[in-house]
Amino acid sequence: MGRLISLIFIAALAYGGLYFYYGHVVRQAIDEQLEARGLTALEVQRIDYHPLAPLSTEATIRAEVSYRGADATVTIRLQGHPIFSDEMRMELDGLQNLRLRFGVGG
Repeated sequence: MGRLISLIFIAALAYGGLYFYYGHVVRQAIDEQLEARGLTALEVQRIDYHPLAPLSTEATIRAEVSYRGADATVTIRLQGHPIFSDEMRMELDGLQNLRLRFGVGG
């Protein structure tokens, strides 16, 4: 029984590392795509993806980006695995939310 618990713990630890590394690699890929298109003023605030995304070759990523007084949430379709495959394709699927802030910050 102790070996089973140890095996489950090691598997969970390995998957947790893969999950967070996947997010890091996807964020870098989004930043590279924005820079390649001359959109360096856009800043990626955060990304969200399904808990099982690191196990598949297709995923839907939600990225929150900001530019000065505007925030937006965009949906990106990812084809290919960012860690395990040589080829990865990202497609902008849609704009979900657009938030504009007006006023003077103080």
